[in-house]
Formats: sequence, C-alpha cells, structure tokens
Amino acid sequence: MSLIHLFGRSSSLLLKQTNSLPEIIYWGAKLEGPVDEQLLTALSRPVPEASLDEDVPLTLCPEASEGWFSSPGLEGNRAGKDWCPSFSAKLSLQGHSSLLVEALDSRAELGLTISLSLDEASDVLTMQNSVTNHGELEYNLQRLALTLPMPASCDELLSLHGRWTKEFQQHRQPLERGIISQENRRGRTSHQYFPGAVIGSKGFSHQTGEIFGFHLAWSGNHRIQSGVKTDGRRWLQAEELLLSGEVRLAKGQSYQTPQLMATYSHFGLNAMSANFHHYVRSHIINFPNPYKARPVHLNTWEGIYFEHDPAYIKKMASLAADIGVERFIIDDGWFIGREHDKAGLGDWFLDNKKYPKGLEEVIDLVQDLGMEFGLWFEPEMVNPDSNLYREHPEWVLGQEGYQQKTGRYQYVLDLQNPQVFAYLLERVDSLLSQYNIAYIKWDMNRELVQASHLGEAAVHGQTLAFYALVDELAKRHPQLEIESCSSGGGRIDYEVLKRSHRFWLSDSNDALERQIMQPAMLYFFPPEVMGSHIGPAHSHTTYRQHSIGFRGLTALLGHMGVELDPVAVDANEREQFAHYIALHKSLRPLLHKGVFQQLLASDSSWQAYGVLDKQQGEGVYWAVQLRMPAYTLPGRLKLIDLEPQARYLVEVLDQPDFKHIMKKCPDWLEQSAVFTGEQLMKLGLQLPIMDPETAMLIKVSRQA
Repeated sequence: MSLIHLFGRSSSLLLKQTNSLPEIIYWGAKLEGPVDEQLLTALSRPVPEASLDEDVPLTLCPEASEGWFSSPGLEGNRAGKDWCPSFSAKLSLQGHSSLLVEALDSRAELGLTISLSLDEASDVLTMQNSVTNHGELEYNLQRLALTLPMPASCDELLSLHGRWTKEFQQHRQPLERGIISQENRRGRTSHQYFPGAVIGSKGFSHQTGEIFGFHLAWSGNHRIQSGVKTDGRRWLQAEELLLSGEVRLAKGQSYQTPQLMATYSHFGLNAMSANFHHYVRSHIINFPNPYKARPVHLNTWEGIYFEHDPAYIKKMASLAADIGVERFIIDDGWFIGREHDKAGLGDWFLDNKKYPKGLEEVIDLVQDLGMEFGLWFEPEMVNPDSNLYREHPEWVLGQEGYQQKTGRYQYVLDLQNPQVFAYLLERVDSLLSQYNIAYIKWDMNRELVQASHLGEAAVHGQTLAFYALVDELAKRHPQLEIESCSSGGGRIDYEVLKRSHRFWLSDSNDALERQIMQPAMLYFFPPEVMGSHIGPAHSHTTYRQHSIGFRGLTALLGHMGVELDPVAVDANEREQFAHYIALHKSLRPLLHKGVFQQLLASDSSWQAYGVLDKQQGEGVYWAVQLRMPAYTLPGRLKLIDLEPQARYLVEVLDQPDFKHIMKKCPDWLEQSAVFTGEQLMKLGLQLPIMDPETAMLIKVSRQA
C-alpha cells in the first residue's frame, strides 16, 4: 500500500508511503476520478544538484535522520543519546477516511503512532500523535509536533492575537521565507495567541481563495510554526509547548499530543467556518439537552459587583424575568471574605452574613419566576488573604524556596496535589448538591508563573488536572452547564469546549470592540457558544457610550445575555432591553442552527454578515457602520447562497435613526419588497447612509 486516498464530502488527501513515514502529497479539492499508483510518476520530485543524493520527503513527522533540515516533528533524548530516531512504519487504512500509522525505531527503542481521520460530513481532518519509550532508560521528550503540508500557492498567513478586553484581533502577513513562530507560555490558552491559523493564497477573502484552517485543541502552552523551505514547500506544525523536563517517559510510558483539527476550503473563509462549525456541532459540543434553546442570561457582575444584598438581588431577578431573561447568574462576591478582589478566593463557603437565609431564598424566587439559577466560581485560584492560604500555603502551584508574583492579587492552586484536587471537588460538588444550580461560570483570572509540582515543570499536568476536575463534576452532575471564562477570552479552544457549553469572549461589552472580535471568533466557533451581552450604555472597560440599538444588535448573534442592574435603570430602558431579548428569541432557531456568513464590504468603514438557513429559505443579515463612511454614498449589500430564481421578501427588522443625514432613503427601506435571489446576490441592496457605530438588521424570507 504505497498510495492512500482519504476523502470527505468535498476534499481529498493523498498519502504516499516512504522509506520511513508517510507524507501527504496532495490535500485539496476532492478527487472524483480513479486514484492509482500512476499518479506517483506525475508527482515525483526532482533531486537538485548540491544537495543530498535522494529526495527528502515532508512526512507526517519529519525526521532529522532523513535529512530534514527544517523543524523536525520529534525532539528528545535518552541521557543525551537516541536523539535522532529513524522510524519504519506499518499503515492501517480504515474505510476511506481514517489512517493509523504505527512506527518503530528498534535501535532508539521508541514507538510512534500517528492517527489521521477525515470527517466525511464536515471535511475536518483530525490528527494526533503519540510516542512511547520502549527502552530501559528514561526518555526526555522535548517536542512532539503535528505536521501538515500545504501547496506552494499558500503564501499568506492569518493569525489571531489580542489582550485582555481586546481578544481575537486579526493579523495577516506574507508566508514566503523561513519560519513564522507563535508561542504561548502563559499556562492557559491565552488572550494573546489563539492556537489556530489560516494559511492560503494571497488576498484570500470570506468568499474566495484556496485556504487551510488549523486549530490545536489544547488549553495550556502551545507553539504553532508556519514554514517555507528553500525549495518552496510549505508546512505547519502545531504542538503543546513543553517546558524543560516537563515530560520524561519511563519504560512503557507514552505521551499523546493534543488533537489538531484542520480543514481545506476552495471558497475562502466562509466555507472554512462552515466546515469547523459543522464539526463542532457534531463532535465537540455536548449540551445536556441538545434540543433546548440557549437561555438568555442576566449576569450580576456589572450590576452590583461585590455588593450582595439578597433583597436587592431578588428585585433584580423579578425585573429580569419581566424583560425575558431565562437564566439568572450571581457572579463574584457570594462567598466568605469576598468584599473585594484581594481576598477570599479559595474559601468556597457561602457568606452567611450576606445571605443569612442561605441561597435558597434567591434560588427559589429565580425558579418561581421561570428562570434557571447560575453561580460564579474560580476554583483554580487562591488569594493570599484567605483562610485556605493561611492554612495551606504549600498548596500553591510554585517553586519551593522562591517567591513568585501574584496576579490579580492571587495565586494558582496545584491541581496535581491530591489534597487540593479533593478539596476543590468536595467544595464545588457540595454546593452543586446542596443548591439547585443549573449553571456555573468557571473563571480563571491569571497566568501560571513558576508552575512547579514537586519541583518539576507542571503546566502539562495542571492542564490535565483541570480537565479531570471538570470531567468529574460533570459526571456527578450530568445536567450541569459550564461557561469557560478566563478574564474573558483567555481559555477558548476545542478541548475545553468538549467539557463546557459557552465561552465568555471578552470582559469588554463595548459594542464596537465586540464587532471586531465576534466575527473573528466565528471563524472557528458557531454562534451558540459565543457569550455576547448587551452592556450598559456607558462601557465599563472603554468608557465609550453606545445606543441601545447598536448594543442590542451586536449581542443578538451569539448566546445572548445582559449585563444590567434592572433595578437601577428606568422602565424605558428595561423596555428596550426587553425588545432586543424578544428579537433574539424570535431569531434564535435560525441563529444557532443556520450557516454563518461574512459578506463583502465595498470599503473598510463598514462590515456585513449574516446567518442563512438555505433549506428553510430564511436569512438574517447585519450591516454595521464601524466608523465614518469612506464615501458620501455607501456600498451595496450583496447576499450569497440564495436560490437564484426564488423570490425573497426583504424586511428591515431594526434600524438606527438615520434620516437626519439623508434627504431621501433608499426606496426598499420604506416598505417591504420582494426580489429574486439572483438580484440580491448580483445587484444587491443599496445601503443607507449611517452614522458611525450603528447597525441595521435585515431579514429575507423565501416566498412560496
């Protein structure tokens, strides 16, 4: 078996067996015709002068021993030896979509396993490697990377970077020479470097271009490298970034990499997103009740902060129910010693001074009002000013004998310590068992510094222990839903999504900032897992002020919620919140099941996107004016993927007050109109002139 063909709905991979490990010689649009050995003659590479005398393949785990002079897939040693393994492989093909590679270097006494699986429905490729030490001496693993090639036409890299309150910022750069490396050493997925990348033909857009999307499903340190060899071959490597001495394998022990998910698209970013969304919905998200709509939230944080008064919170809950809220969450400040953010973390006992009648009186009212109850936790952390730290300072994750810096006035607990793990499990489990808590917001507010367990580097073990803690709680409380929050978007990835149900994208509810972040997050994640709230008119993070219309339409797309003290605002503002909650509920089945699309804008001052259910013939679209229009007249909104001959009713669901800047609006805005799909796609809708930081919402419905 020297040629293997894996294929899905619209993509193919061809792999060739080499003297060592297999290499991918084609990854792209699906090959519909016969695939036979004759193809190898067409794709065999020449061997240039002044080089090695044999061709050097770019295998699934490139080996230095084969003359691969770029970054190898495996690095390590056994007391300085066995550092340059050379594997022989046996291949097992399972159907037309999965390949298992079992390789051995008997001299270095190492085993290597590589698994590839191409999901037929979504065209998402899943890859995972593992290495096993068969020798008597310990093997010190430095790196085990997942390596995939790309064609020479891929010469542009899109990555996502950011910081606190400004996550998921897009950055493009040419991929022409050398290596572009992204490293995250913060101990969590991080705000700074999302563990993913998009590589494609220069100038690829939402709707055009050949591209490859990658995501490493891991919540700890990572490294992603994109490289171009001097011979023009392109490749990407993704790996857990291992700290010095972090993984040492005794005889018989194995290390397994995180999973790398990747997909090919011949039609730009939209098709890539559709592939990832399909895969996430089918294989990663595990809602306790998959038929249940995502409940609209009210989170108390920006309403009351640490000022907890049950009587006042009950008033908040009553008014929250009146405006359509379906899940009421008490955020930080409910446990003993928590008067501010410098004390109390780790002491997960209800503050009976604040709640003399317990939480029951609040929870009972919340449920009587038809809402679910949720509670905030930050289990992995401890404040130095806490009973837990005073009793067990040795429970901190750190290097003994050294003083580490606090972050957010707190330390990290060593989850690999069995006593710590047991304490946290008992505390959270006890509260979940005592109270009817349907949902927890799981926060994690600082990076790992001096992350040592028993004196050894421990980010890898800490990450696995976090997974184990969440998994055990989910096993004990199978109906529980969990939100992953980490100072906003610091822990957003597919692996944590396997054990959670919602991401808090950012601590910033500034609608303008969210309009930048949300479309970028949706490259990889479907809208129903993106927490998106209507914040106060005056943003708590940027001090900008936005209209309720702009805030409401911005929050509409994702898993909607509100950051609001409904007692402190007047009835008119509550009515406006209720309007957008009701609008979201009316569109929720479409928003959380349809296909997300980003549309082309004529200039960078505005953007447009939407969600389409092609089968039902229904779509809803946002036109967003980000800043002052570039020209006196705006562009046209051109839709995609409609049926050309079908007729569609176009309705405006929500719009800003923009008549002060137009003597005359486009005619279609004045009354509902019907157009063919071809007209909406090729000619489009002339947009009105809009003020900066405003948006409008348009719905199209196929007519019988």
